[in-house]
Amino acid sequence: MPRIGYARVSTTSQDLEIQQAKLKAAGCEIIRAETSSGASRDGRTELATVLEFLREGDELVVHRLDRLGRSTRDVLNLVHELDAKGASLRVLEPEVTTAGDMGRMVITILGMVADMELKFIRDRQRAGFDAAKDKGVYKGRQKRVDDDAIRRLASEGGPKAQIARDLGVSRMTIYRALEKQKAEPKMNENS
Repeated sequence: MPRIGYARVSTTSQDLEIQQAKLKAAGCEIIRAETSSGASRDGRTELATVLEFLREGDELVVHRLDRLGRSTRDVLNLVHELDAKGASLRVLEPEVTTAGDMGRMVITILGMVADMELKFIRDRQRAGFDAAKDKGVYKGRQKRVDDDAIRRLASEGGPKAQIARDLGVSRMTIYRALEKQKAEPKMNENS
């Protein structure tokens, strides 16, 4: 049974070496690694490659379940995809495999814990942002484009989608700037 390892870190400041060493020690013949968020499967090309090449009898191995994903739904969908291919998942810490029914139940519980941990991380980040804003340290991301530039291009009759492409912003940014312009005269009238 070929073992294929998958390692993931969220940021470039984190190190993949520990995961890769543990996967190699577990007998993984191939190890794919990437730097990407575990909140969803979007943009995780190495994981997509691994899933594409897994065959019946193969085993996908990860160091910890949260390296595979932090969403319970994503993890369970991955387990389902592996089952459909006749492959299985092995988590090294704690040692669990989906090759048996008990393993599937444990994976479900671990997936829920990873999901909850992601919520806690986001809550802590939000609390940190709020505290920094209260102190006046954090003022949010700098705008990439000036609202006046959007309004000028819109007044020239350009389509909103084209304005967004030209300025390298989303259409929602265009709509927000134009809505803000509509609200400004009303605010001035009430003054």
